[in-house]
Amino acid sequence: MKVVNLKQAILQAWKERWSDYQWAINMKKFFPKGATWDILNLAEALLEQAMIGPSPNPLILSYLKYAISSQMVSYSSVLTAISKFDDFSRDLCVQALLDIMDMFCDRLSCHGKAEECIGLCRSLLSALHWLLRCTAASAERLREGLEAGTPAAGEKQLAMCLQRLEKTLSSTKNRALLHIAKLEEASSWTAIEHSLLKLGEILASLSNPQLRSQAEQCGTLIRSIPTMLAVHSEQLHKTGYPTVHAVVLLEGTMNLTGETQPLVEQLMMVKRMQHIPTPLFVLEIWKACFVGLIESPEGTEELKWTAFTFLKIPQVLVKLKKYCHGDKDFTEDVSCAFEFLLKLTPLLDKADQRCNCDCTKFLLQECSKQGLLSEASVTNLMAKRAADREHAPQLKSGENANIQPNPGLILRAEPTVTNILKTMDADHSKSPEGLLGVLGHMLSGKSLDLLLAAAAATGKLKSFARKFINLNEFTTHGNEELAKAASVRALLFDISFLMLCHVAQTYGSEVILSESSSGAQVPFFETWMQTCMPEEGKILNPDHPCFWPDSTKVESLVALLNNSSEMKLVQMKWHEACLSISAAILEILNAWENGVLAFESIQKITDNIKGKVCSLAVCAVAWLVAHVRMLGLDEREKSLQMIRQLAGPLYSENTLQFYNERVVIMSSILEHMCADVLQQTATQIKFPSTGVDTMPYWNLLPPKRPIKEVLTDIFGKVLEKGWVDSRSIHIFDTLLHMGGVYWFCNNLIKELLKETRKEHTLRAVELLYSIFCLDMQQVTLVLLGHILPGLLTDSSKWHSLMDPPGTALAKLAVWCALSSYSSHKGQASSRQKKRHREDIEDYISLFPLDDMQPSKLMRLLSSNEEDANVLSSPTDRSMSSSLSASQLHTVNMRDPLNRVLANLFLLISSILGSRTAGPHTQFVQWFMEECVDCLEQGSRGSILQFMPFTTVSELVKVSAMSSPKVVLAITDLSLSLGRQVAAKAIAAL
Repeated sequence: MKVVNLKQAILQAWKERWSDYQWAINMKKFFPKGATWDILNLAEALLEQAMIGPSPNPLILSYLKYAISSQMVSYSSVLTAISKFDDFSRDLCVQALLDIMDMFCDRLSCHGKAEECIGLCRSLLSALHWLLRCTAASAERLREGLEAGTPAAGEKQLAMCLQRLEKTLSSTKNRALLHIAKLEEASSWTAIEHSLLKLGEILASLSNPQLRSQAEQCGTLIRSIPTMLAVHSEQLHKTGYPTVHAVVLLEGTMNLTGETQPLVEQLMMVKRMQHIPTPLFVLEIWKACFVGLIESPEGTEELKWTAFTFLKIPQVLVKLKKYCHGDKDFTEDVSCAFEFLLKLTPLLDKADQRCNCDCTKFLLQECSKQGLLSEASVTNLMAKRAADREHAPQLKSGENANIQPNPGLILRAEPTVTNILKTMDADHSKSPEGLLGVLGHMLSGKSLDLLLAAAAATGKLKSFARKFINLNEFTTHGNEELAKAASVRALLFDISFLMLCHVAQTYGSEVILSESSSGAQVPFFETWMQTCMPEEGKILNPDHPCFWPDSTKVESLVALLNNSSEMKLVQMKWHEACLSISAAILEILNAWENGVLAFESIQKITDNIKGKVCSLAVCAVAWLVAHVRMLGLDEREKSLQMIRQLAGPLYSENTLQFYNERVVIMSSILEHMCADVLQQTATQIKFPSTGVDTMPYWNLLPPKRPIKEVLTDIFGKVLEKGWVDSRSIHIFDTLLHMGGVYWFCNNLIKELLKETRKEHTLRAVELLYSIFCLDMQQVTLVLLGHILPGLLTDSSKWHSLMDPPGTALAKLAVWCALSSYSSHKGQASSRQKKRHREDIEDYISLFPLDDMQPSKLMRLLSSNEEDANVLSSPTDRSMSSSLSASQLHTVNMRDPLNRVLANLFLLISSILGSRTAGPHTQFVQWFMEECVDCLEQGSRGSILQFMPFTTVSELVKVSAMSSPKVVLAITDLSLSLGRQVAAKAIAAL
């Protein structure tokens, strides 16, 4: 008999009572090859025929079971067919369907095309919805049965439904497929959530605790599907986190003026990557602050640390609160962190001794002000610390009795900064004497440094500097003035000039510079600072046009300095004098060299220069420093002699107001300016001492030792100690400047690869990451673009990638990549701007833009002859093999970091697809594991978007990576293609 369609074939089999295998053989005869059974909807047709009566047809069901077992039909087609049955009143039919589901619901798979795998995800979602509806119907019948007094039947069916639900959902693979389906079909997921709510309402009225708890368990599993990737265990076995410690120390030592947001993001990145519990995280921040306070050198650095601890860090914690969910929880975590901190009695006692006050009390008050602690917590913690302090070692003598504690002074200085800013906004011409009084008060003692530190820590230093630049600009011109007004103007010019120089040297010249607006006139001080002021790493040309103004002005200045007994003040244009002084000094030097002027005349001239306004002396020394660098050894004597003359104060009755205070600032400025040149010429000049080392972190490198030795030595000491201190940070920074990024990074990575003990390598990674924060962007480019590809492509270096150093390097590489990628959209911090930027062209030649030109990296890969066909240049690779999510997101590939990441993932892909396995393959696995471990839910657009889609199928072949969660984590599920790739990889597991 010729069969016309599927339904007829099934009916014929039933009439003639074929056995299941006989049915299968005949079916294949009736329907020649071509159309698959799924296209013919075989599963649906069989179920339709089997479910016609009140009870299912066992023979036709046996055909379906045989079709499933022999893989004639796919799991997705069976699930889709089951989910179309909706007459839940037919118990036997429902039970038969549940039995069929039981055959395969915990071992679903699909080895077909990506579309078929997505089909499996969708049909599983439909089946889950059907199971929930079925469970709700059974529960409803059980409730009715209980009311009617016949509970047994309904209870059996409900138990069966819940058992299938639990079996389906307990498989991580199934939940991963449902996760993908939820993203594919949001509306279907909403229907599931509604069904879950409805089921909950019905079950709430049931008395059987076992069934209810089973249903609750299933509900929890369903609700966990959307957040499958968010679960991370926190590290509870550790108490110290050197990375947090070092990041805080680095910021406090080198970047007090930096904005808080980048610091907050960097700290949160470390917290996420290292899975640090919030209380221990906050504790580590406080520990670093106290250590910084204790070890900071006396003077400006100590005030900077005090401002950082008591003003800036509470602001940082306020912003961290927004990242850590829930206000109440965060205040509890901060309180818990303080509880831990109070147990570190020796640390707190030493800080109290150094600051001559109860530091914890000040800190608690600040946190309370910012809403980080409740009143009750503050009272409780203060009482505990007060009790501890009674046993603290007290200073016996009264030497500290008169010293006012810095924390109190800094906290009082903060509102003063705001008041001064308001005062400076007033019209200067109306009451210059009043303004001079305010400025004079600022100069006394350590007031200026206190105010600057408070302004820097609260982000007001830039506007502070701007106000002083405006004041300086206002004082450059004097119109028809009397002697008194002239001296006030001279003082305002001098004080503002000295303050600005001091700010530039203490906090970096970036604080002074204004955002360049085209057409606006650049203020005098900015012009002078950029072209004439010596700074570390800035070489000035003494013959630069900026030093050579109008010759008539120079001649009149020389005459004024040489002939008059003291500087005239009335109608003096101080900015012109400052710009002319360099040329005047050269004239005077030449006259002295040629015997025209005697030493006594030189003394008179230098006294004139520094007698009234110190800023002239500063400008003169600035040029002399540039001039001395250009002279031979035997030509320097007179120039250095002149610097010496200008550096000492003038002992005369006839000086202007606040002379001694101004000289103190001038000496500090000159000492900074001359430091480099005095070291190079082996000269000593005694500057008037303030009793404090004004340059504590200068010249830290030991003389006559190769810098590589210094680097390995200091890293060894830091590793042994387990944390980085401020002095080491400065040495690392100097070495980074001297050796360059590649030298610095390469040598430190070599040190890491020498470590053989696991705990040492982990500690080394935590410390290296924090050291690399000195210039994370550039270090990451070098590490991922040069050092890693070099290690992975050179088989003679593979042995160095063994565990534990290999695992550690993979961890470090991922941490650096994630940090740089998350922050490179932001601006480089001020401490990084000074350093030479690698030219973007270097990276474009290394990793070219178009795939037609093989990159150096790929040529390097293809030179490995055994695998030339696999590790070949992009030209030979089909487009699909290197297609990644970043290309679909149209990421800017002119950015060096994006290029380096894209090429690194291409290299990883080719290593996974290569025929040779070895430590480099293992390294790739560790690298990917760390990527997954550090990822947070919803962080699409992370570094994994640069990974070619084809890498996913290669990765799941590695046993450690063959888990559904890993696949979900490494693919970009926001893209349809990403979901297809993930579904294909998971369905094949």
